[in-house]
Order: sequence, then structure tokens, then C-alpha cells
Amino acid sequence: MNIRTDLALERHEMLPREEINGVNISFEENENCRATTIEISSEEGERALGKPKGKYVTLETDSFTDSEVLCDGRLELLIKSLTGLLPREGTVLVAALGNSDITPDAIGPKCADCILATRHIPKETEKELKLPRLRDVAVISPGVTGKTGIETGEIISGITEKIKPSCVIVIDALAARSVTRLGTTIQLCDTGIEPGSGVGNKRKAINRETLGVPVIAIGIPTVVDAATLSFDLTGKSPRDSSFSDMMVTPKDTDIITSAGARLIALGINCALQKNLSREEIISLTSA
Repeated sequence: MNIRTDLALERHEMLPREEINGVNISFEENENCRATTIEISSEEGERALGKPKGKYVTLETDSFTDSEVLCDGRLELLIKSLTGLLPREGTVLVAALGNSDITPDAIGPKCADCILATRHIPKETEKELKLPRLRDVAVISPGVTGKTGIETGEIISGITEKIKPSCVIVIDALAARSVTRLGTTIQLCDTGIEPGSGVGNKRKAINRETLGVPVIAIGIPTVVDAATLSFDLTGKSPRDSSFSDMMVTPKDTDIITSAGARLIALGINCALQKNLSREEIISLTSA
């Protein structure tokens, strides 16, 4: 059956053999987190994993619901992984996708509330207030097409054309194959994203080809396809076709999305604003 997952790591785990030409894997680990980096550099690798060429970093940790502390090894590897994908200079546009009215899909909007926007601050003001040099960051939460009547990709493309960022960071909820990935996993990649692909509602791709600038996608899996879950539990495809239209999410999804959004936002802020301490960033972005 067609197993639904947005995670390159899970795609790789499903392969009958570990070594594929043009697919390189490396690992890094600390006391709180394990990072697996998969680099796809060949068409054979693209076909095997069903993912475009690029770099995919998967961070695995304990559940976000187990601790209120975020400034640990999880944050360290998130900052390091994101820094490795970001251009060193230039304005960055953060596009937080999702629907704030649907809990499993609310990671993007919740994250947007915690991103430090700085593009509007004049450089003269920075000097007058003796602020450290801040990197220009713009943030948008474009909502969903069902509410706006506009494709998310069209909104981001229009803003990108206007402000000309050096790159775009896109945040969205993802789908996983395994329930153990929900609320314990973050994926970063430099290949962009197809909004809604996790729930079978693909929209216009948001990537370097469509925007003309590098696109970094960050996401947390919050749902598992019901048919995929049934297959994993029983080894058989469900007879009831309605399973293909159902998604499963944990009962504590609200905590997962809130904690996950805070972690991603803090990682983005720290990776972009190198001249601010974590304490300063937390104080500036706290509600």
C-alpha cells in the first residue's frame, strides 16, 4: 500500500537495503537529542526515497510534553542544523503555514507569534538605542486557502518578490508513519515544501524553483494517516476505504503543538540573531 509520511528518515527506514547510490547518511547525538542527516544527490536516491535532491535533517528526542525546559540539547542541535542551511547574510522571510483553528495544524501560526521580527527597525534606531546589530527578519502567517481564497504559495511568492529575502523559512505540520514520531521529531530540509501534502491536500510547491531563493522547510509531525497506522498494526491494508480519509492525532496535541512551536521559534531566533543572548531573545519574544 502507499505509506504516507513526510519524513525522509522514515522513507529511508522503509527501504529494503540501507546503501543507495547518491544517498549519504550521518549522525550526531547529545544527551537530549539525536540528529540524522540524509543527503540525496542522485536521481536513484530521489526515486528510492520519493524525495527531491537535497539535505534532510531529522531531530529525534523525548516527547515535547515531558518537559517545559527547551534550552537543552534539543535546542543546540536545532540551532546547529538550521545554521548549516541558512545563508550567512541577508533578509530572511519566515512563513508560518497552517490553520490556527485546527490544533494539529496550528504549529505554524503559534510559531509566528514567537518569531522576532526586525526588518521594520531602522538602523538609526539600533544605533540610538545601542542595540546589537540585528539581522532583518520578516514574518507572515498566510492562513489557508479555504479562508483566504488565495494559494499560500502565491502569497509567499508575492512577498518574496517585493522584499527580496536571501532565503525563506517555511514552517508547517507534517505527517509521520509511526505514532512514536508524533511530538518527538523535527525535520529540516533545504528542498522546500508542498503545503497540505501530509493530509493528501497538495497545493502549489514552495521551493527554490517557484520563489527564486533558497527555501528551508521546518516541520513537526502531528498526525498519522489512519490507513498507514492500520497497516503498521496488522500488516494488512484496511478493507474500509474510508480509512484513507482519516488522520489520527494524539490526545495531547495541543501541548505538542505549543511546545514544538516554542522550540522551533527559539531555534530560528537564535540562529538568526547571533548578537543577542538566549535570555534576551526569550525576554523579547515572551507574551
